[in-house]
Amino acid sequence: MKTKYLLPYKFKRIGWFLFVPAVVFGLISLFYDWEPAFLDVQVWGYTGLEDIMGKLNIIQTPMNNILNEICGVLIIVAGLMIAFSKEKEEDELITTIRLESLVWATYWNYAILLLAFVLVYDMAFFTVMVFNMFTILVLFIVKFNWALYKLKKSLRYEE
Repeated sequence: MKTKYLLPYKFKRIGWFLFVPAVVFGLISLFYDWEPAFLDVQVWGYTGLEDIMGKLNIIQTPMNNILNEICGVLIIVAGLMIAFSKEKEEDELITTIRLESLVWATYWNYAILLLAFVLVYDMAFFTVMVFNMFTILVLFIVKFNWALYKLKKSLRYEE
């Protein structure tokens, strides 16, 4: 089956190689406030901060530790590589499993988001939103790989 929108299979391995350390460093940074000093750099962008005179400066160049940004970008890019790389043998059944997993992940992602809107407040809500940026990718990867595992297991059982 010809799929134009999927990456080549080799990207899956590269994705896992980037994804695992990015998640580990991201979680350590989030929960333990670990920010290595060599990643403190001057960045360019919007901060929404006011200067001494009370004027809103839209574009600034503050000092920032970029570990969170690096981890976030790597998690997204690597997650997309894992999620949307072809399998060794890509056929109609794999395509169906991929679509069903994506729909399932979308439903669960928004169910979590709805619960967060109702049950979580203040900075805890911000933390939930940080995780929610990655939830749909992670849920899709877990569901898709679990469905493939079950399919392969059932095929081995039939042989």
